[in-house]
Amino acid sequence: MQLTADFFPQTSKIFTVAELTRSIRGTLETKFGAVWVQGEISNYKLHPSGHQYFTLKDQRAQIACVIFRNTMAPLRQPLVDGAQVQIYGNVSVFEARGQYQLSVQILQPLGLGLLQAKFDALKRKLEAEGLFEAARKRPLPRFPRRIGIVTSPSGAAIRDMLNVLKRRAPWLEILINPARVQGSGAAAEIAVAIRELATPNEQWAAVDLIVVARGGGSVEDLWEFNEEIVARTIVDVGVPVVSAIGHEIDFTICDFVADLRAPTPSAAAELIVPNVIDLRHRMDMFERGLARELLKRLRDAQQQADLARETLRRQVAHKIDNYKRSLLHMTGMLQSRSPARELVTRRSRFVDLHRRFIALPLRLIENAQQRFCHVEGILRVLGPDATLRRGYSITTDERGKLIRTVAAVRPQMKIRTRVTDGEFGSGVLPE
Repeated sequence: MQLTADFFPQTSKIFTVAELTRSIRGTLETKFGAVWVQGEISNYKLHPSGHQYFTLKDQRAQIACVIFRNTMAPLRQPLVDGAQVQIYGNVSVFEARGQYQLSVQILQPLGLGLLQAKFDALKRKLEAEGLFEAARKRPLPRFPRRIGIVTSPSGAAIRDMLNVLKRRAPWLEILINPARVQGSGAAAEIAVAIRELATPNEQWAAVDLIVVARGGGSVEDLWEFNEEIVARTIVDVGVPVVSAIGHEIDFTICDFVADLRAPTPSAAAELIVPNVIDLRHRMDMFERGLARELLKRLRDAQQQADLARETLRRQVAHKIDNYKRSLLHMTGMLQSRSPARELVTRRSRFVDLHRRFIALPLRLIENAQQRFCHVEGILRVLGPDATLRRGYSITTDERGKLIRTVAAVRPQMKIRTRVTDGEFGSGVLPE
């Protein structure tokens, strides 16, 4: 039987091997993502590049696995064929071989399943009590002066932290309270060390914050930081606590209840204190900004002072001009009414009168004298005194007003009567 092109659907796409493999890889990575798998190691190989390759198998199937270099912290015990393990990784495809595989992120002995269950149970319990809530967490001081560290004095974690702290904050006072950080009973020692640092005594003063630190390790190595006694101690003390346990991928109960979780001890040192170089840079920047602002304000003040000075100068000049005009006006008025000037004017008029008087003809003077004598004679005959000598009198009221008619007189009125040789007072009797 011969097959023709019409036998296949027209919509079928012909893939290249790479396209099909890439499509399968995308489907697997999207479908499964990261998973936990347990089994037995076989065909283990450490490549010179630092990558580790092995097969994880059980009685019915197997899957290729790879641990890329620097993906995980060094294991306490080297991997060997036959080891029963639990691994956590991403499902993917190695396209060059068309082989699906697991890219391992976490590897632990098979017996750790019970520890994980214990971890999850305690985590749910404390979370239900609200011990993980952000609102409960205490803020860290921005510029601590004294810090306490709970860790093993012989571990690499404390050396890394001290190097960073010395470089970033040389003023910092550091108090180390040593404690075992792994093994049975270490959790109680860690809790006691935290409480001692949080309680001032004769040996040490109060610290601003406490760092609980330990380097990386397996789940068993870090387990003491998953104990309830450590978690409740961190919550109960009155000093902020920073958790710096293991590597970035490691999580403990201590991380969840602490006021701050640092991915590593060195990162904790970076987070809890500011960098003195950055502080100096910021101080220099603030100093320059302050200097610029002061200079700006000074210049503004100088301009305002110049403006005020110019305004005052104009106002004073205007006032002075007004005073000058007033003074000139008053001086002119005084000069126009000067006694000396008036005296000169009067003297001039007197001289003119004197001149005119001297110039009058003698006849005019005699005529004036005759007219004066004539008027004087008339006054002697018709004047008040002549009338009084003929027996008449002049009567006035109390104010000296002349009484001409009877209507001007009223009863009890005081009057004055003048006769030729004097005057006397009298009163008007009622009718």
